[in-house]
Amino acid sequence: MPDPNGSARDPAGAPPSWRIPLPHSNAAVPIARALIRTALADIDAPADSDTAELLTAELVANAVEHTPADQPIELIVELFDSGCQVEVHDRSPLPPGDLGAPDPLDPDPWQEHGRGLLLIRTLSSACGHRPTAHGKAVWFTLPGRPPLPEFP
Repeated sequence: MPDPNGSARDPAGAPPSWRIPLPHSNAAVPIARALIRTALADIDAPADSDTAELLTAELVANAVEHTPADQPIELIVELFDSGCQVEVHDRSPLPPGDLGAPDPLDPDPWQEHGRGLLLIRTLSSACGHRPTAHGKAVWFTLPGRPPLPEFP
């Protein structure tokens, strides 16, 4: 996968991971989608790439929309045998809406916004946010796809 910082592959067999700075613009969303698609395809990762692309796009779009334009955004992708984890780091310390809410309200069907975090909560196996030294990380994990049955 092309990566300006190089992919981090630990010789001891740790899972592949990528840490990629993104432009703070609407261009970050298609770039992030392409990066996650390529990362999952490069090593035939067990996670569903369509879902990973959709949820990654939601996290990146939120970071672009809700942080000042002069602040960096970073995408971190970790691939595991059991699936993948995606994080988006930004400089805002504010939590991402109701991502961690146990029983969130349904979004207003007449509003343009408000469905992204619902998608992340619904389609991921886990999601959340945590403070970082320079802001926050918002993340989700996807389980691996079950292996297809083998027929004689």
